[in-house]
Amino acid sequence: MQRPITNWANAIAGSLLVLVAQFSAADPASTAADAIYLNARIYTVNPDQPWADAVAIRDGHFVHVGDRAGAEAYRGPATTVVDLQGAMVMPGINDAHVHAQRGGVKSLYECNFPFSSTPEQIARRVAECVADNPDAVWIRGGQWDSGFFDTHQIESPRAFLDVVSGDKAVLLSDDSNHNGWLNSRALELAGIDRDTPDPADGTIVRDPVTGEPNGLLLEGVKKRVSDQLPEWSEEELRAGAREALRIANSFGITGLKEAYSEPRAMAAFQALEVAGDLSAHLALGVQTPYGHRSEPLDYAAIDEQRDRYASAGLHTAFVKLFMDGVPTASRTAAMLEPYTPEHADAESHRGMLHLDPELLTRDLIELDKRGYTVKIHTAGDRAVRVALDAIEAARVANGDSGLRHELAHAGYIDPQDLPRFAELNAVADLSPYLWHPSPIIDSVVGAVGSPRGEQYFPVRSLLKANAPVLAGSDWPAAVETIDPWLGIEALVTRQDPRGQFPGSFWPEEAISLGDALRIMTLEGARAMRLEHTTGSIEIGKSADMIVLDRDLFAIEPQDISETRILRTLFAGNTVYATSGTVQ
Repeated sequence: MQRPITNWANAIAGSLLVLVAQFSAADPASTAADAIYLNARIYTVNPDQPWADAVAIRDGHFVHVGDRAGAEAYRGPATTVVDLQGAMVMPGINDAHVHAQRGGVKSLYECNFPFSSTPEQIARRVAECVADNPDAVWIRGGQWDSGFFDTHQIESPRAFLDVVSGDKAVLLSDDSNHNGWLNSRALELAGIDRDTPDPADGTIVRDPVTGEPNGLLLEGVKKRVSDQLPEWSEEELRAGAREALRIANSFGITGLKEAYSEPRAMAAFQALEVAGDLSAHLALGVQTPYGHRSEPLDYAAIDEQRDRYASAGLHTAFVKLFMDGVPTASRTAAMLEPYTPEHADAESHRGMLHLDPELLTRDLIELDKRGYTVKIHTAGDRAVRVALDAIEAARVANGDSGLRHELAHAGYIDPQDLPRFAELNAVADLSPYLWHPSPIIDSVVGAVGSPRGEQYFPVRSLLKANAPVLAGSDWPAAVETIDPWLGIEALVTRQDPRGQFPGSFWPEEAISLGDALRIMTLEGARAMRLEHTTGSIEIGKSADMIVLDRDLFAIEPQDISETRILRTLFAGNTVYATSGTVQ
């Protein structure tokens, strides 16, 4: 069986980088550097050489990491020399769970409003979007927070939107992107009425008296409506991909792992690569059906999509599977213990599994055999256990493939399952950046109940158990921004970086700044299968580094979120710089 293109391409690239490093170390004056960066405080994330003062870059790779004298040996007549005046430098950030292309399209074309918006603010914003798009059939956007309808008593969400939507169909996603809020026109176009049955993987919320849909759609039924919306044009998709890279670079991100990429999104990134416009490493997860499924995946079709888009800049040996929903007020994540009742007359339940455990196991064994790293959406502790069981079965069936399968959103982990991550080399995907008090956390705790609800994202315990971990924003779902500095501060403090919501959230699980930076750089690179290419500042690696406006190790943890990027380098090229920064 042919192995994925990215496997042998990365192996060859790694070998070449080693040869470059050996040649450069043997004769540093043989070829001048393209650029030298001096007088910096460089945090390398390389445990064998944690700090350096200068780097030299040639052909997009580091050829020197060390002191100024060593860097000066690479100076030639055409070498650009930059004095960083003592600024802190570190590797570029790798966001290992993101939906960047969608985030770019959303930023450019959708009807957006903050998670914290009140009903009045949402009504005004929707009315503006309707007025600004007179020829549109659909107005799509969001996002309202998970506890919105618990906080605001709106008798008919559908009728509320009808007042401001005119003849437009409106679909607004929540902060998890798993649930939707629709007006009457949208329900009509989607073919949903009082006689429409609930699918196995979703719920049409109904008026308790009339039985009519009240405008809220949960999980799979919302996804099916989203899939019916008019597709974005090729031009819009490419513009969204370009905008996503621009935004990411401005925050110091030089690596993105798209958790879930439909073919047209992959094609948009491929078009940017052909145009020479890629400014980050990209790992793209192949799309699989969302929601309930009773048949095995079409493995040949997945292989075809992987091979069609694989290239030097696009790494495609990744697949995303979905096991459950979210543990917010919608109560759709699969839990070991029952949720709190929604109301006095509600029956207790434990959420839902989208896939039968035997089917998940069958798919995982085959995907592991074919060389894919699989990211499995597991937001509830029951889903986590089932996914770990499937990974264990794959290890038995295939032996240790070396592939580190990922459990996405694994915030709730039963204590007896914690050591299994290290035993199985399974990765806890700490996504999104929600490790602090916030409305979505309030919604989660309210649904799961105390004290279990507060025991969410055991990061310190995972590290203590030697579990592999990664972190990602999940942008534009669950968070309003791809900004990684909010997540880094929250990892260290377990407090709201913006100070809007007081207190701390399970502070015993806070981790050190060094651990947080390693997770956001080198561990992210490992999740992309690019740890030999990027993630740390080392000779032979891609020259992906960022210059910060402050020394993270010399400030209070509560100031980390204020970090701003002065310069972002990807493969040695400046892809972002603040105004006035010398290029």
